[in-house]
Amino acid sequence: MKLGFFTMPIHPLGKDWRQCLREDREAFILADELGYVEGLCGEHVTDQAENITSCAMFVATLASVTKQIRLGTGTVNIPNTHPAAVAGQIAMLDHMLDGRFIFGISPGGLLSDAEAFGTLDNNRPEMFLEGIEMVLAIWAGEAPYNLQGKYWKVSTARTIMPEIGQGFIAKPLQRPHPPIVVTAVSPHSSSVSQAAARGWEAISANFLLPQWVKSHWPKYQEGCAQAGRVADAANWRVAKSVCVADDLSTARRYATDPNSPYRQYYHSLFTKLKSNGRLILFKTHAEQPDDEITLDYVCEKLIVWGTPDKVVDDLLSFRQEVGDFGTLLYAGKDWADPALGRRSMVLMAEQVMRRLDAAIGTRAAAD
Repeated sequence: MKLGFFTMPIHPLGKDWRQCLREDREAFILADELGYVEGLCGEHVTDQAENITSCAMFVATLASVTKQIRLGTGTVNIPNTHPAAVAGQIAMLDHMLDGRFIFGISPGGLLSDAEAFGTLDNNRPEMFLEGIEMVLAIWAGEAPYNLQGKYWKVSTARTIMPEIGQGFIAKPLQRPHPPIVVTAVSPHSSSVSQAAARGWEAISANFLLPQWVKSHWPKYQEGCAQAGRVADAANWRVAKSVCVADDLSTARRYATDPNSPYRQYYHSLFTKLKSNGRLILFKTHAEQPDDEITLDYVCEKLIVWGTPDKVVDDLLSFRQEVGDFGTLLYAGKDWADPALGRRSMVLMAEQVMRRLDAAIGTRAAAD
């Protein structure tokens, strides 16, 4: 199992934006130093707490200060931007990172973003598919292009001047395109099978109960079968909220106290998902009463916390329940206490993963 980093950072309202962005960058730089194999970040335009407004721009700031980690958008919300803009900007980013880029995409889940961009009443999944297909067609094709869809069109036929290079949209360094990943946020997500059928990979979100994470693997296998290839668990990423500390009381406090950044994170998500009628993500079964789904319940179910030994045991139990997967994505949180935030990432890389690998190897040998 490989270790990666994923964050859709949720910061306290009123915290200086410059400090938020500085600490978010420091987390990625630390992940690179510690050997995390990849790092991805999300974006939202209309959220004061989740305040990275462009994940591509944020990743670009890391190009010159990281050395080995593959960096990715997690995700570009395709319906919010013209496909020509996405194609050109992502191609440039892939070159800036010398091919260390992962292209995470989605329809976008924040309804206030959709309202701001005028797509709230549109079929956003349909827009998403049209948009990404246009991006891929731009990269696969040649100017002047001739792409016409329901929502967008792309052509430079009237203005192209080949002799000076006008009218050409850039192609990425990785050909035919960077690896593409989608984040699955629903039980039995059909987007996983659709992604796999197209040769893309999947991330299971860190706010899903283990049984719903488990439901994604059959969907991935289904999509791979449609494409005539064998599903490989190495291509499945699972995000998880983990807090590791040197002693149990510190871990419990930092992960579960009322002002904990982990609790704040799930308070924000819980509020949004409840408002959107999506409490099923937190339920063990569809008939579970809504009043049983409290913030305490959500935090207890979804946060793994403790000393390295306890976290290893909990993650092994989680893996036993959901099945084998290739990359565990440590889900980043606000650095309410920078020393504890950094220490958790260090312990995760230097102690938890080493013990996890040893335990997984021992179990594999026994099997």
